[in-house]
Amino acid sequence: MDNRPIGVFDSGLGGLTFVKELKTIMPNEDIVFFGDTGRVPYGTRSRETIEMYARQDEEFLLSKDVKIIVAACGTVSSVAPNTADDLPVDFLGVVKPTAKAAVNATKNGKIGVLGTPATIKSGAYNKELLKLDRTLSITGVECPLFVPLVEEGLINRDDQITILAAERYLKSIISAGADTVILGCTHYPLIASIIGDILGEGVTLISAGGATAHECKSIIEQKGLQTDRTTGGSYSYYVTDRPENFANTAKLFLQEEVSEAVSRVHVG
Repeated sequence: MDNRPIGVFDSGLGGLTFVKELKTIMPNEDIVFFGDTGRVPYGTRSRETIEMYARQDEEFLLSKDVKIIVAACGTVSSVAPNTADDLPVDFLGVVKPTAKAAVNATKNGKIGVLGTPATIKSGAYNKELLKLDRTLSITGVECPLFVPLVEEGLINRDDQITILAAERYLKSIISAGADTVILGCTHYPLIASIIGDILGEGVTLISAGGATAHECKSIIEQKGLQTDRTTGGSYSYYVTDRPENFANTAKLFLQEEVSEAVSRVHVG
């Protein structure tokens, strides 16, 4: 048994979609969430910058004595997983569990991947998917506007700006005939209804946050790191920019009110 918290970081607040899933399946675990809101998005940065940011994020979580670190960030998981090589705790990114879920879901062997420019350029999802099934046909699409649109709260099914962006991004996915589409950034589930409307019935959307939460649970149980608490976990939230609007924005991702205080911290 291990009562230390689970550490989670993301470039912004999208990783809260992972936290939401984890709270559901592991309700007694403590969670420390760090959102680098002062430097979001990571997906348009260079590899060197992303690696630097990831190391700083990991160091912050280690200072909170976490028992595992989850990069609930598609960009870090794709571009900079090497930053976890020397960590003293287990590390989990979103790419492997999400790719596995997509391979299990597809029926026609055609998979689409939506991600930040850095995620798509890295080819990480392609490599992981083809490790699992060499016969797959994969279509990757850079979606640079999705993160800022979600962070601005433009997530309603009838938000025309987001609809127009999604229609443009999804053209090649539709042309390729993909029956399974990976939402390769933890921000994207908040606009899943828009994406699903455009893709139409019969296309399965795979959430990076959901797949990763189940993999995190599996690792913790396999290694005997579960908490022995039975009364529910506690949650701590840290950001690098103004925390004033955190509660309203976090509510979009968590789909519940946030009663805990949020702290602003400096990293780097």
